Amino acid sequence: MTDAAALVSKLWNYCNVLRDDGVSYGDYVEQLTYLMFLKMDDEQTKPPFNRKSGVSSEYNWESLRNKDGDELEIHYRHLLEKLGKEPSVIGVIFRKSQNKIQDPAKLRRLIRLIDEETWLGLDVDVKSETYEGLLQKNAEDVKSGAGQYFTPRSLINAIVKVMYPEQGITIMDPACGTGGFLISAHDYISHHHKLDKDQKRYLRHEALCGIEIADSVARLCVMNLYLHGIGGDESPIAVKDSIGIGRY
Repeated sequence: MTDAAALVSKLWNYCNVLRDDGVSYGDYVEQLTYLMFLKMDDEQTKPPFNRKSGVSSEYNWESLRNKDGDELEIHYRHLLEKLGKEPSVIGVIFRKSQNKIQDPAKLRRLIRLIDEETWLGLDVDVKSETYEGLLQKNAEDVKSGAGQYFTPRSLINAIVKVMYPEQGITIMDPACGTGGFLISAHDYISHHHKLDKDQKRYLRHEALCGIEIADSVARLCVMNLYLHGIGGDESPIAVKDSIGIGRY
């Protein structure tokens, strides 16, 4: 099994290279969000999954793998713009997305780093730990952490345990951030209640939802939920002001 810490280190070390070009930690995590989603979406179209992709062949992972140089940079920029206008989960992840890696050679290297891993072949916990490890490193950077607070997982799990969520209920986080409370609630219900097939489907696709005001954080949340196998074709996260909902 691939060690999550080693994978985080591998991806994070490359961020240090990109910082020479002015790419911040937060921008780097966002670029990983876009590229990892496309890679995993591509993996789902192959055995043993054989699922239909919601991304057109013109803008999928293979379209990136087959390009280099200025052609790659131009195509990646158009890809982000196009997918950001798509409905459902794809549109949420790529909403208002922009290419922050201006050097085509470095963009190509990042694509190769991600392409070297078979993400859906990893254990779900390992994929999640890898992504959350990058989020944690981003939060620890004082320059990118302003205005966003990431609750430690130990505290999240303790709060969820005290609340004792039960199967069959709907759980909504009005300030969901990157989805820590939703994921913890999902895991708690899965581990503490015996669920039949329909109950598992409900928990995965209907029970959890959230609101996040910041586009960039909502994007990270949707990706984080995706890595945990939570959600369906429609995004469980709404991008809006939860406080403003009750004003009228």
